[in-house]
Amino acid sequence: MVYCLADIGNYMFSPNHDMKPIRVRMVHCLVYEYQLYRHVTIMEPHRATPDEMKIFHDEDYIDMLRRAKPEHMNSNLDALSYYNIGDDCPLFDGIFEYCQITTGGSIAGAQSLNSGEYDIAINWAGGMHHAKWYKASGFCFVNDIVLAILQLLKKHQRVLYVDIDCHHGDGVEEAFYTTDRVMTISFHKFGNFFPGTGNYDSIGYGKGLHYAVNFPLHEGITDLSYMIVFRGVRSSLHVVSKAVERFRPNAIVMQCGADSLAMDRLGCFNLTVAGHGELVKYIRSFNLPLLLVGGGGYTLSNVGRCWTYETAVAAGVEISNELPICEHYSLYAPTYTLHAPPTNMEDKNTRSHLETISARIYDSLRYVCAPSAPLKG
Repeated sequence: MVYCLADIGNYMFSPNHDMKPIRVRMVHCLVYEYQLYRHVTIMEPHRATPDEMKIFHDEDYIDMLRRAKPEHMNSNLDALSYYNIGDDCPLFDGIFEYCQITTGGSIAGAQSLNSGEYDIAINWAGGMHHAKWYKASGFCFVNDIVLAILQLLKKHQRVLYVDIDCHHGDGVEEAFYTTDRVMTISFHKFGNFFPGTGNYDSIGYGKGLHYAVNFPLHEGITDLSYMIVFRGVRSSLHVVSKAVERFRPNAIVMQCGADSLAMDRLGCFNLTVAGHGELVKYIRSFNLPLLLVGGGGYTLSNVGRCWTYETAVAAGVEISNELPICEHYSLYAPTYTLHAPPTNMEDKNTRSHLETISARIYDSLRYVCAPSAPLKG
């Protein structure tokens, strides 16, 4: 297994912004103190080049990011608005270097899987699933996931993308909405919630019809409710395994957004670190080349705990519930433990809702077959 040591902790969107890149450094510190580095190959990935980014993104957009400086926020507002640069996606010191690091880790992870030398690659700095080909969106500037999948498609005929962020993986879905070589599956809060897309009837278009899968969820989903539909615990519902059965992927990319955990500042789900990790463990059990990336996560201590635990899960190593002394240790007060119980938040996902959405997804998956034609375009 290869672990991308992509350090973005020195970058800051703005003092009051919800996205805080230092969270990834917190993960690296815990991974080190748990001595998980003994079980992985540490890789310092290259910084993605503009040409690599332009494989997916609009040339003018990437050139704008290269030239961008914070002081530009007060001038040329029409141009910045076109690229969706603003409060959610601000210009900050080192923005392009930040994008190079987050993206380079995912590209390098995909390349390591393509080499056949590694079966799992991790880039917790990645997972920027909202970025569109010509603009920023939802705290995301460059869509490292799309670029990583395009790398995987150089060797693998079919790639499955699974997204467990609290927010819909709209940027990745949109990029592959018309191809049958990538299946996207997103479990997310739907309704009056960013980005407002991803209902069950968004299933792809053209050759990609039925190759987009969306599972809209309500507030408060628990570990058990999630596992009922994700892998069929205490149920015959198992959306992911049904998708794998029909699509027969050669590789998997999993976006592990930690904003689906209980007590996230922007999320509204009620998963525990252990429950979140079970989803990763289940995807790992398919024994396919696997790229794990980060994503959302706005309660810093949650992110540190979650992605450290999932590094251990991916490596097949058990780690202590007692957190080791580490940088930012005070942020893990008052328990200083890896795991915590869920909150008493109401789970608004009834069994009827879960069964209804699952049935609709099953119906769409009946039309899926595993293609082998090259990706065109």
